[in-house]
Amino acid sequence: MNSLIINSPYDCPTQYWDQDNNGGKLALRAGRRPAGYELYDTRNNTRRVVPLEMVNQIRQRVDDWRAAGYPGITGMTRQLLEHWQARGDWVGEDRRWLGGPRINPFYFCQLEAIETLIWWVEGSADFKQGIFLQGDGGAWERLCSKMATGSGKTVVMAMLITWQVLNAVSYPKDKRFSKAIFIVAPGLTVKSRLQVLTPGNEKNSYDDFQLCPNEALRSRLNQAEILIENWHALMPLKEPDRSVVKKGKESDEAFTRRVLGKLASYKDLVVINDEAHHAYRQKAELKISAKQAEEFGIDLDEATRWIEGLDRIHKTRRIRRCFDLSATPFAPTGKTNTEAGLFAWVISDFGLNDAIEAGLVKTPRIVVRDDALANAKSYKSKLYHLYREDEVKEDLNRKALAEEPLPDLVQKAYAILAYDWHETAKAWASSGHSIPPVMLTVCNRTETAARLERFFNSGDCLIQATQIPERTLRVDSRVLEKAERGETITKDKDYAARLESVIRASGLPCDRIEQLLELKQEEQLRELVDTVGKRGKAGQYMQNVISVAMLSEGWDAANVTHIMGLRAFTSQLLCEQVIGRGLRRVAHDMDENGLFLPEYVNVFGVPLSIFQDVGDEGVAPPPPKASVRVEVEPGRNEFEIRWPNILRIENVLQRRLVMDWEKVPSLRLDPMQTPLSAEIAPSLTGAANLGMASAIDLEKATEDFRLQNLIFRAARKLYLQNASSFGGDKQYLAVQLIRLVEDFLASDKLEIPSQWHQDETRRRLLFALNMDIVVGHVSRHVIEQNQEKLAAVFDESQPIGATSQMRPWLTTKPCEPTIKSQISHVVYDSVWEKAVVDCCEKHAEVLSWAKNDHLDFTVHYLWRGAVRNFVPDYLIRLGNGKTLVLEIKGQDSEQNRAKRDAMQTWVRAVNEQGGFGQWCFDVVFEPAKIRDCIALYAQ
Repeated sequence: MNSLIINSPYDCPTQYWDQDNNGGKLALRAGRRPAGYELYDTRNNTRRVVPLEMVNQIRQRVDDWRAAGYPGITGMTRQLLEHWQARGDWVGEDRRWLGGPRINPFYFCQLEAIETLIWWVEGSADFKQGIFLQGDGGAWERLCSKMATGSGKTVVMAMLITWQVLNAVSYPKDKRFSKAIFIVAPGLTVKSRLQVLTPGNEKNSYDDFQLCPNEALRSRLNQAEILIENWHALMPLKEPDRSVVKKGKESDEAFTRRVLGKLASYKDLVVINDEAHHAYRQKAELKISAKQAEEFGIDLDEATRWIEGLDRIHKTRRIRRCFDLSATPFAPTGKTNTEAGLFAWVISDFGLNDAIEAGLVKTPRIVVRDDALANAKSYKSKLYHLYREDEVKEDLNRKALAEEPLPDLVQKAYAILAYDWHETAKAWASSGHSIPPVMLTVCNRTETAARLERFFNSGDCLIQATQIPERTLRVDSRVLEKAERGETITKDKDYAARLESVIRASGLPCDRIEQLLELKQEEQLRELVDTVGKRGKAGQYMQNVISVAMLSEGWDAANVTHIMGLRAFTSQLLCEQVIGRGLRRVAHDMDENGLFLPEYVNVFGVPLSIFQDVGDEGVAPPPPKASVRVEVEPGRNEFEIRWPNILRIENVLQRRLVMDWEKVPSLRLDPMQTPLSAEIAPSLTGAANLGMASAIDLEKATEDFRLQNLIFRAARKLYLQNASSFGGDKQYLAVQLIRLVEDFLASDKLEIPSQWHQDETRRRLLFALNMDIVVGHVSRHVIEQNQEKLAAVFDESQPIGATSQMRPWLTTKPCEPTIKSQISHVVYDSVWEKAVVDCCEKHAEVLSWAKNDHLDFTVHYLWRGAVRNFVPDYLIRLGNGKTLVLEIKGQDSEQNRAKRDAMQTWVRAVNEQGGFGQWCFDVVFEPAKIRDCIALYAQ
């Protein structure tokens, strides 16, 4: 299966992705995913799913109620449900339409959301026994439908209004219904988008989606009294500071008349809160900091004023019922966990994972690994959560001038992400798209945004296609916030000049450009933000958007294909909110199985499966550490590795010369701090599907690197003249000396420690990405060692060991499933070990490998008069028949040298003995040489 899309968007999900029992790979489960959400604990490295028990109960009740024929509903509601559930027919490979009430039926999640609300309001009591929804502590009822971004919440609102209004008109005495609908939006952007909910608009959802069964009912729907307001309308009226007449505070009645206007003549209102996570009632006992609220993407003043305003309206006009819609209905609690923050009145749930599996949204792909060193604590790619890296966090978390360069790791990350964006842009253009894809950056502060803007516009980004200032939009959060509130702001001349240049390059007719230039600065910015990717609008050609906040709620640019996160992500909720800005699909094409074709958004720096600290402030303690069962994987006999168990080795000494190549330094560029490629994979339920990983490789971007020719010639001839200082047969030593000189002169003196990076393309990439490398001097070392004539003595009780003989064991250490090993998982004890594993899994010449963990492969050596056991790190079987024993070391010691001597003796003895193939041994002291070492012995 090459996609995470496994369910039809029009039917109830029948399967879902879940982590396997060991918390690693994604496994396909039958049935529907239970409603719930994920919590992460960084202290214990555990993930747990918190079920939404009430939602799961309600799902079953609604299923039973549906099967029973919807007992209790009105005739009008039945007519609507039958109309909404009706489908047309498609036939043939060309998908010809045979007819029906609508070409595209409603999504399952839309029907389930409206059905559940109808069940609660109209369903017979028999199907609601034992169900109690806890409210928010206020005097009016709230019901929340949790729906992922991109799953069609606006259509559900239109269905809700249709149901309420047509019933209210048909049964005017039934107080369950109302034709007076007050819709509250979190900003002007959403308010503008929700105008499609006004039946009299030329473009409206009721006609676009054929919500009414016939024209007669459609005309009745025009009797609806609908008011759509920004939440700022609920703010109390400010009294002028210099007023001569002191009028006192605005009364509740005056407030209601001012806010509702014509709607104030109605009672028993129905309220719809869009993006309802912005509206919550703060409990007195909870102390919430502004920072904690920010982590939820919530403004404390906004949230409480929103509810306080509705309370005042309820006092004077009575709110019959409030319907909340949100993808993330959480509120900050003042605690470090989100569990208590979930709205207690959630009645249905169709989350992000469900939307991905149904293809309703793009599939986010996160960085699973790259070819540089991983983070030493998490073993994840540093590109996974960039801001968490010390060198990035310290640099970006300060007041810096726009001219100051970005952190080195950030520049390298943009080189990869921007290159992939450029490749996507070229693919879009070749496919006939006139609108380019968008790369979105969400950063931590305004100073960082200014630095990023200069980074792109001045050409510091190595991908030259990003150097188009007229297509780069830095969203000044202060200006945008004022624009969302409908307030004015002091004009920033420099920023105004930037907006003017962007507008003039928008490709619009001259008269339209002049109209935009006459607008206020905040209105210009909102127009540009709202129209990113919209053909014929001011923001149509935007390709690079930089924002401090997550941009306005409801920002629905469908052409966001790449996201960079440069801020702290302390909750899974915040990650979903940021990634939600790039989830809207461009197209809705289907395959032959009736599933949506996948679309992707590639994400750097936003840890979608971030581990979240769970506090101990009165909440239940976290569960025990999750253990993983490490065992011999069935069906992988071809990956078995066998070795001889040797008790001792008898030897005869012989003298030989060697050169310690480790001590011959050259110009050092550390490739392991310079990612040239990254792998991204679809992420779901806290796990990435490595089987669907794809690569972003800068080696293909050579035309983007217009750099000076960086050619360094540092070859020196090496002459060894004082052979008389060595003991042993001088003629034999002379032969060795000639070989060493020949090897040295034939060696590549390109001053990069990795043979894999000696390629001309990679060399130019390394020099392009690293400008401050220290040049070292070359020293020569020729030493004398003992060589043994060897005879091996085997363990008679168990002369042969094998990976297939390992007994299963449990671990709580960080680990990952394997692919090319007979052992199911590999446990990480250091970041270097992860680099070895990644190389073994990807290297074409590695047939199989195993970490020497619980395998009982040991080599005896003598240290300070006692026999010790040396347990080397890895066994690697190569395509040329050799088996490489690989040891990795950060620092050396006399005891380690003794181990290596014994291991080399063991290798020679086995090879001379025969019967076990060719063995070899090496030690890697630098992660950059792991690939070189494997390549050396794979020849």
